[in-house]
Amino acid sequence: MKDKVRDFRVHDPEAQDGKLGRPSQGLFFKVVAACTTGYAVYSLAVAVASTLGPSKDLWAIDALAARSSGLKSREEVEQLYISIPDAQSARKASRRYATRPHVAGSPGDLLAAQDLLELFQTELGIAPPTDTPIFSAGSNASRAATLGIGSLTKPSAWIDTYYPLMNTPLDRALSVLGEDGSLLWDADLEEHGDTRDPDTVRHQDAVPTFHGFSADGEIEGPLIYVNYGLKSDYDEVLAAGGNFTGKVVLARYGANFRGLKVQAAEELGAAGVLMYSDPRDDGPVTVANGYEAYPAGPARNPTSVQRGSVQYLSLYPGDPTTPGKPAYPNAIRTEGENVPNIPSLPISWANAQRLLEEISDHGLQDAFALDGKSSKRNVRLVNHVHTRIMPIWNTMAVIAGHIHNETIIIGNHRDAWVMGAVDPTSGTVSLHEVVRGFGALLESGWKPLRNIVFASWDAEEARSQFNIILYGLIGSTEWAEDFPDWISGNVAAYINIDGSAAGAHWMATGSPSLAHLIRDAALDIPHPTAPGKTLWDARNDIGPFHGPADADFVEAYIAKRIAKQGDDVGIEPLGSGSDFTPFLQRLGAWMHRQVASMDETFNLSPTDAAYHYHSIYDSEMWKEKYADPSFEKHVAVAKHLGIVLLRLLDSVILPLNTTHYAHELDKYLDSVEQASASLGLSPDLSHLRKSIKNVNTASSALDHTKQDAERTFEDVLRKQPCYSSSGVACWLEKLRDIALGSPLRRQLFWATWHVRRANEKLIGFERGFISEDGLEGREWYRHLGVAPGKWLGYGATTLPAVAEALTIEKNVTLAETEAKRLALLLNKLATTLVE
Repeated sequence: MKDKVRDFRVHDPEAQDGKLGRPSQGLFFKVVAACTTGYAVYSLAVAVASTLGPSKDLWAIDALAARSSGLKSREEVEQLYISIPDAQSARKASRRYATRPHVAGSPGDLLAAQDLLELFQTELGIAPPTDTPIFSAGSNASRAATLGIGSLTKPSAWIDTYYPLMNTPLDRALSVLGEDGSLLWDADLEEHGDTRDPDTVRHQDAVPTFHGFSADGEIEGPLIYVNYGLKSDYDEVLAAGGNFTGKVVLARYGANFRGLKVQAAEELGAAGVLMYSDPRDDGPVTVANGYEAYPAGPARNPTSVQRGSVQYLSLYPGDPTTPGKPAYPNAIRTEGENVPNIPSLPISWANAQRLLEEISDHGLQDAFALDGKSSKRNVRLVNHVHTRIMPIWNTMAVIAGHIHNETIIIGNHRDAWVMGAVDPTSGTVSLHEVVRGFGALLESGWKPLRNIVFASWDAEEARSQFNIILYGLIGSTEWAEDFPDWISGNVAAYINIDGSAAGAHWMATGSPSLAHLIRDAALDIPHPTAPGKTLWDARNDIGPFHGPADADFVEAYIAKRIAKQGDDVGIEPLGSGSDFTPFLQRLGAWMHRQVASMDETFNLSPTDAAYHYHSIYDSEMWKEKYADPSFEKHVAVAKHLGIVLLRLLDSVILPLNTTHYAHELDKYLDSVEQASASLGLSPDLSHLRKSIKNVNTASSALDHTKQDAERTFEDVLRKQPCYSSSGVACWLEKLRDIALGSPLRRQLFWATWHVRRANEKLIGFERGFISEDGLEGREWYRHLGVAPGKWLGYGATTLPAVAEALTIEKNVTLAETEAKRLALLLNKLATTLVE
């Protein structure tokens, strides 16, 4: 009988998409708490449903029919949740997840997927079925698991298996050759663990050092150095008379996505690329400053190697062979256009120093000069890889809400290059604690207004710390490409967590519409280690290791901090680099919604211990010694994520601030105009400025609309005779009146209808930035408000089509054309906000 209650309908001939409103959080619990008896009300509720006929969800009837949870206010719900995440639980989970390799597509990865399935089943009260629910993507079972979320009456969990193209290493070699072709030096390309960190020894051979999606090949050529391999670095070498044809490029990690270092080299005719981690990017925490190398101290171990993907992310993420479509086992595939055609290898700083000697006989500073010089002797690079279709596993769970067709997703990728204690396991641990918190709420009798989907994505290997990617957001992208219509019709927001604890500095990024929600929740969470402060204060925390640092490093850090201060709220926009990308950047064509998204982490400050990203030294011991010894950062992130999630789930009006977003658009345009002026360009962007003003005006009007809708709804509830009563007879009479079409029904219907309309406009706001044609040359990205930079690959470029027409193409006419294209979208958006 209780299951049928979830299917209550009220006919709304004007609504076409099945959505109606829902109550404010506090009032919702008052309504639910008023109904203190069980089956008599359930029985009458079912009878009421049968008289209403088929139509749309009306949360109010479902809520009236539900049992009391005993939690009567938002504050009580949040306090119960916050009491659950625990440092000892987090430490135990971390030691389970982060002490074994689990690279995407491996047996260890499947075992980790099953670990997360077990967590969801245990904490959410899901009885494990006889057969483990692992479904092949595209199968009836897989399709039904997601498409049936709206009809669930209890939590559910399963694993979806996708089949993308990936590669694994075979053999690799790097050597310096004499003029006669003889071998002068042969690099040791393996990482060798240290017995002082036993896990690094135990698993040092688990994943060889290589680049995901790197091209197979053997090449020879002179070395040429390009600093970070930014477009500006390549341009500087060319201006100095350098030539890349047939050369082997040597670049240091950082500043942009590694795939773009290879892409630029390939376009300029280079034969191959080598990348290394440079201690100059570790700030003051270096051996040169007297700090010992890990594991003896906090400086970088000189033999550590950063693995990672060299996919051309700026074109599109996900499976290279099925762009825009899910990677089913029987998918029709194309040649991947977002992968390199030249080989590349990651190497250690120890090996890089030896290669730099080949470029100059006068020390490192001379070798670092972008003067176009190349080595007199050739290097030989061998990279043989096994490229094939491989399985990956997304582990999913759902808690059903009262509103069947509104969903909030929270996701974290699970796969790691080796053990990945920070990336991604610290985030997985925080998600572990979030799930425990929601399990406790369910056990108390609480039920959310909206559905929750928990996602453990596979084959992402991107991070928030450095915004660099391994395989390319495959698990999340394939799922989003599998269910675009369902996501567009149901998902109101996406919350992401990658690594949660690498350093001292807490940072959050997100859609501007979520900025105030993120900040306000952070102000309500205690600082993890400083009594009397809040999580919001941790934005300014720094690490404990100090000393002199490379001048370029200091300059870059200061410039980045200044740039961050431009946002009134303090939340930076998202670019790419993690699993929010398909929700933010891809979905949203005319029939789809782009999904407001966020991400957060404790990031590295300039004075934190050097982090061995994508290395065997991203180990549990390193994390417990330097990143988060108390595990309170893991817990603080879990608490913040949960509070943001609860406020998105249970608010009458979704807490999306479109007016702040509209104000940010003016700042984005200011930045474009400043950049164009610095280049001596004078485009006419007046049409775009006017359209932004129209969005501001329309959004202000929407603010009044949503306030009126919520106030009207509350007034309707307060006027009902049973609002403050727990008498069963009163509620039975109320339900009878609803069934008979009394004024009560009409008032309740119209109040919820207005709430629904307001929420529809809020959810659809960012859809106004979506262009069916996408960004020129990289059409997978459709958001014209923000996108990963064309030559950054992860960092956010705001108003990207306009900005890059000026800063990259130096084309005023193209910039004006793109500005008009965006202006048309924004004018249409302004109209939809007020109609």
